[in-house]
Amino acid sequence: MALLRPRTSALVVVSAALFTDTLLYYLLVPLLPIYSRDFGFSQMQLGLLFGSYSAALLLGTLPLGRLGDRFGRRYTMLWGLVGLGGTTLLFAFSRSFWLLLVARVLQGLSATATWTSGMALMADHWPSEHRGKAMSTCFAFANLGVFLGPPIAGFLAEHFGLRAPFLLAGGLAILDALARAFLLEDAPKEKGETLEYRALLKNGTVRLFAGATALGAGIWATLESTLPLHFDRVMGWRPSSIGLCFAVAALGHTLTSPLAGALADRYGHRGILRIGLVLILFLAPLPVFFQASWIILGSMAGLGLATSLVMSPASPAVTDAVERMGSTSYATVFGLLNLSYAMGMMVGPILGSAGVEALGIRSTMLLLGLFFGAYALGVGREVAR
Repeated sequence: MALLRPRTSALVVVSAALFTDTLLYYLLVPLLPIYSRDFGFSQMQLGLLFGSYSAALLLGTLPLGRLGDRFGRRYTMLWGLVGLGGTTLLFAFSRSFWLLLVARVLQGLSATATWTSGMALMADHWPSEHRGKAMSTCFAFANLGVFLGPPIAGFLAEHFGLRAPFLLAGGLAILDALARAFLLEDAPKEKGETLEYRALLKNGTVRLFAGATALGAGIWATLESTLPLHFDRVMGWRPSSIGLCFAVAALGHTLTSPLAGALADRYGHRGILRIGLVLILFLAPLPVFFQASWIILGSMAGLGLATSLVMSPASPAVTDAVERMGSTSYATVFGLLNLSYAMGMMVGPILGSAGVEALGIRSTMLLLGLFFGAYALGVGREVAR
């Protein structure tokens, strides 16, 4: 007799997997000065370490999404453990840049397998009326990894050495592996048309929420790459204060993600998305137009909430769209969302940095907010149809 119902097992396993993935990703952030100072890594090498993760997401998303639909979600998620294990071992015991680059690529591939097949498992096991809340609970655990990763890594590295954060991650990876091996099971495969990427992209709902996913990823990548310098030069904030500011945003996102999913289940995916986009229109410029700390922290927390409203409806919305098309190609459609997320992560910092250099940070944030407002108008036309 199973210890947990299949849908509960899926929720536990996918939440643990996403938490482990994001925690491991963000462990590296506060350790970059150590790699630069002690091992002579250049700024370009550090940039390549981060960029290689997104490149692996882009390269692995489409094939791994298809594999998840063809061979089963559990199979793909178990293979993802290979990349996760390789990542933790290489980061813990290697100091070669090229081996660490390999580790980062393996991490990106592991994350691709986890996110595409993991969310497909949630779609398989959870009915439409509860899917948004369930999926957003998984996102909340992912955001918890974002929130805890940097401070844990900094504390462990400072007191126990550079290997300590990755040894902790290795322990979490073992627990993650046990959960995937013993709790995870595929839902009975339902008959339905196998959809190709081209067919999915013809669907307006899929296109709309793929774009929203890219925007949600892009705004945080833009803020992370531009605001720290502003806070340092204009506000005179220390690194700890800057870290606290982004921790407040991550906490706001974590706490409100399940709520946003539940609201999307009850009131509709497009309506909740539109509210999030409009909030970002007004909130994005605030951190650079005001110098009062409480306004900045409040706006960052608000942006965390707004991002939940933008991101949380995406997964259940595209799942419902695939169901209406008579298919269960969930891993394939989540592959598209993953691809959109990776594109947002890559493009956001480039355009944001170029805008800051050409126009200044205030004009750039105003334009960023207006872009989200324009997208909200597009969502509004879709609602009216």
